Amino acid sequence: MNADFLHSDVPDPQIVEGVSADNARRFLNRELSWLAFNWRVLELAQDTSWPLLERVRMVSISSSNLDEFYTVRVAGLRELARGGITKKSADGHTPAQQLDMIDVDANALSVAQQETWNALIGELSAQDISILKPEDLNDADRAFLDQIFLDQIFPIVSPLAVDPAHPFPFIHSGGLAMALHLARKGGKSPIQALLPIPSQADRFIALPSENGDGLRIVTMETVLLQALGVLFPSYDLVGHCMFRVLRDSDLEIEDESEDLVREFETALKRRQRGDVVRLKITKGAPDKLRKMVLNSLKVADNEVIEVDGILGLEDLKEICDLGPSELCWPKYTPRMPERVMDFDKDIFAAIRQKDMLLHHPYESFDIVVNFLRQAARDPDVVAIKQTLYRTSNQSPIVDALCAAAEDGKSVTAVVELKARFDEAANIRLSRQMERAGVHVVYGFIDMKTHAKVSTIVRKESGKLRTYTHFGTGNYHPVTANIYSDLSFFTCSSSLGKDATKLFNYISGYAEAEDLNNLSIAPSFLFKDLIRYIDAEAEAAKAGKPAHIWAKMNSIIERNVIDALYRASQAGVKIDLVVRGICGVRPGVKGLSENIRVKSVVGRFLEHSRIVCFANGKDMPNRDALVFISSADWMGRNLHARVESMVRIKNKTVHAQILSQIMAANLADTRNSWVLNPDGSYTRDVPDGDVATFDCHRFFMENPSLSGRGKVGAKDVPELAHSHD
Repeated sequence: MNADFLHSDVPDPQIVEGVSADNARRFLNRELSWLAFNWRVLELAQDTSWPLLERVRMVSISSSNLDEFYTVRVAGLRELARGGITKKSADGHTPAQQLDMIDVDANALSVAQQETWNALIGELSAQDISILKPEDLNDADRAFLDQIFLDQIFPIVSPLAVDPAHPFPFIHSGGLAMALHLARKGGKSPIQALLPIPSQADRFIALPSENGDGLRIVTMETVLLQALGVLFPSYDLVGHCMFRVLRDSDLEIEDESEDLVREFETALKRRQRGDVVRLKITKGAPDKLRKMVLNSLKVADNEVIEVDGILGLEDLKEICDLGPSELCWPKYTPRMPERVMDFDKDIFAAIRQKDMLLHHPYESFDIVVNFLRQAARDPDVVAIKQTLYRTSNQSPIVDALCAAAEDGKSVTAVVELKARFDEAANIRLSRQMERAGVHVVYGFIDMKTHAKVSTIVRKESGKLRTYTHFGTGNYHPVTANIYSDLSFFTCSSSLGKDATKLFNYISGYAEAEDLNNLSIAPSFLFKDLIRYIDAEAEAAKAGKPAHIWAKMNSIIERNVIDALYRASQAGVKIDLVVRGICGVRPGVKGLSENIRVKSVVGRFLEHSRIVCFANGKDMPNRDALVFISSADWMGRNLHARVESMVRIKNKTVHAQILSQIMAANLADTRNSWVLNPDGSYTRDVPDGDVATFDCHRFFMENPSLSGRGKVGAKDVPELAHSHD
């Protein structure tokens, strides 16, 4: 399976029985597609060409992803199934049927995660990193752990008896606990007890190293088992097991909430007490303890997973921080764009020279932060408007907005309270900004504001000039070091007006009309997208070159997929780079023979959204229509969120997106899995000594076009060149 879409031809289509343009099987199931993505993540943990501790990190990420999948997606499907809802998904399955399919695949994934971790334990041991069991400890180890327990754990751990006078305690979502069967010394009646594992302490603890014996690690539960004599001094241990709880984490908000912030604070508390959707428990747990846990949590048998290994694999990421750096990726320092440095770090001056596109994490996100910091202290700046969907807990973006407001500037922040799992942080930051004098807007009750836009208005020569930033990712300095995203800076007056209309729509319900180069969801983006796809189909019918390149995180909106199918039937060549969920069934004869789909999963998390239309010429070309967007092609993004899609007209930025970013992703063979017509994925593993192309390495090693300054762009490689 050739993953180099840039240089290879579309393979011959296949006949897939039962799939046609007018039945549900033309779509792939959303939930199974997501699980397939997480299988790809786990496959990286098995890739021996990766640094060992990075492979451990992939197990952690795979486990965390699966937990979130259950607390959100599976929880929602179970609510539908319990409510007797039989409405079918796009691919023709009821909620109950989907749950059955999910359980089979997810349970297999859980087993594979444990097997992968067990294999990694052996490889870690070969590198002098040992995960010790209680029987592996010597007297010196026990003495050290006793002191660690008394100093760092004893003050925060709570031993809890379970009996009629001590009801089973509440265990929050993600909570890990040890169930104990204890017998009083002297032969009196046994008791049952719980020992919640404190999340405030590290799960993995390094023992002192002597005589060069490498890194020796024990789990928190090993420490607690050794300390039972302190926690339960009058009892002996008869039996024990571990269990972990996952709860329904979806939020429900009243449509007519008078105070949206208070409503969200209440909803967050409800989330913590949501119904249990998945319980993991140690395989071979004593029967009495197992029954006590299941009955107390009101868990059905089909919601229980018995684990032969360690629970809470997400915590394995701690081992990556304990281990030696040579077993991790070499540290990468993002580039500072030369053009900004040419102007002595004056970002406004660099943008005035010409539009600029930054490709994170290869180019520093500090430019985005400094864009706002410079605005905050610039006496000529009069107004700032900013959307905030996700950001860091100690956000330099928020600090800059607060500083600007305190300096007397007009500052408006659109804060999205419904950013899943970041709601509490966003509430806290919004209150911080309100105290500083920022006008905080919470957008719409019935839809999220997901667009990533900021505008800075500056007085220059007696006139006002608007500097605008459009992003494909969040204003989050931490994740910007991991996620691959785009930041587009411009002082185009037309794009500045477009962005201002977008903010007015969010803050004052003023419909954004007569936009020049910006499409907004839910108003126009979907219609514009379909129009551009259909235009390529018409070009193909007229005998002109027709091609679509798109890069997304997810594609599942059925009308968009059907438009792609129609375009394929008309002769349009369609190459899609879809990291995660994909409902498109490619390469099917009579449906999608001109469509190819690949997923790029590697060192960095691909997150940017790009779409390019050939516009009557061979790809790539100078007249292609190129857009970057905050929106994936999902129903929620196109119909129920505020999103943006901006057209790129600047020649240098246009060339950077086509000939560097899209070309490299299409050419990648190192990090690519190709989607097959049957819905399975095949990793491109070239035979023998055939070289592979790694798009992430390419971006790390080569400068980008629009960031170059006076040194010029002669040394900037292009993977693809215009034919005109």
